[in-house]
Amino acid sequence: MPVAVIAAALLFNLGQGVLRPSLPLYLQRSFTANYRMVTLIPVVFGAGKWIASLPTGYLLDRFGGPLMVWGLLLIAIIDLASIMTSSYSVFLGFRALGGVGWAMFATVATTAMVGVPAVQGRGRAVSLLLMSETAGLLLGSAVGGWLYQGVGAVSPFIFESACMLVAAVAVGRWASVPARRSSVTGGSRDWRLLRTVLRTPGVLVMGVTNAVLIAIQTGVLVFLFPLYLVNRVGVGPEAVGAFISLGVLGRLLALWFGGSGSDRWGRMRVLIPGLLSHAALLGSLILLRDPVALGSWSLAIGAAAGLVAPLPTAIIGDQVPPSLQGMAIGWLRMMTDSGQIVGPLVMGALADGVDLSTPFLVGSALLMMVAWQCRRRAKAMLTAVSAGRGDS
Repeated sequence: MPVAVIAAALLFNLGQGVLRPSLPLYLQRSFTANYRMVTLIPVVFGAGKWIASLPTGYLLDRFGGPLMVWGLLLIAIIDLASIMTSSYSVFLGFRALGGVGWAMFATVATTAMVGVPAVQGRGRAVSLLLMSETAGLLLGSAVGGWLYQGVGAVSPFIFESACMLVAAVAVGRWASVPARRSSVTGGSRDWRLLRTVLRTPGVLVMGVTNAVLIAIQTGVLVFLFPLYLVNRVGVGPEAVGAFISLGVLGRLLALWFGGSGSDRWGRMRVLIPGLLSHAALLGSLILLRDPVALGSWSLAIGAAAGLVAPLPTAIIGDQVPPSLQGMAIGWLRMMTDSGQIVGPLVMGALADGVDLSTPFLVGSALLMMVAWQCRRRAKAMLTAVSAGRGDS
């Protein structure tokens, strides 16, 4: 298992986490940004990720692990360039390029973890990667506001740039080893092979599953859950932060159990109950008003999301031959980015046009539909897994 990739993922997300709480403040201070200008930043960042994820999967065959290093260096340069411009349009373009760098790093890192030699350890490997990402975001978000206020408005950008440079050094030796690189790459660069990937049993379903999960995460839990707590429950900003932190903590605790449990009992035996539990918790959240119950639900929702988070990636790794894994992970990342872009737009429109509780119910229904589709395709999806493991 490439430990250097896990360390780089922690540093990468530490830098990203530091920038998250301070970026809106920087935009208001430097560009007198309104709400629309602030919300355009994640949109263009997500668009950059969406555009670059699938091409990165193809380029893995030609360039391999160094793509990860180039992605890290690109973000480091973008961070420094961002604080030197006085034009919002130029700043917006820089953040889109930052999304490209993010896709270059994340696609190669995920493919590296999926390419572990033993199928029995693939779920744990993906879980470790996601745990390092979550831990980095959690730590970075905790200190981002302090850096902005205590050190300076541009300090979060400089900090993230430094994290990217250290991560590039950490992963550089691993990325330069030809044997390790060939273990996660290879195969034809023919774009027509994407059809082969998409025809593999379960690949389409897992792509939709990941898109739905991230759409609910960003469109409901990140943006609308805090508003629900303030407007419907009447809690203050400090309590909102505590509820959100409980969700992140639940996700972090459950990530390991999702990956290791699926290695032991089978992917579908963990994924389908996990999706249904996530749906039940999300749909019933709107019935709660008691802070203690809401805290418990926040922790449980985070745990349900963490339980299923590594499984679509692990399943695709089980189903797709090693020569096509880079392409498959690039496509999966593109689907995930689609959910991140579309989810907030759709859920926000539902909240404005119908009611604030509607996105929670719609998200619950989507999770149940995905679980039903997974159940329908379970036999086909487990064919390759059973051949490799014999215990699914």
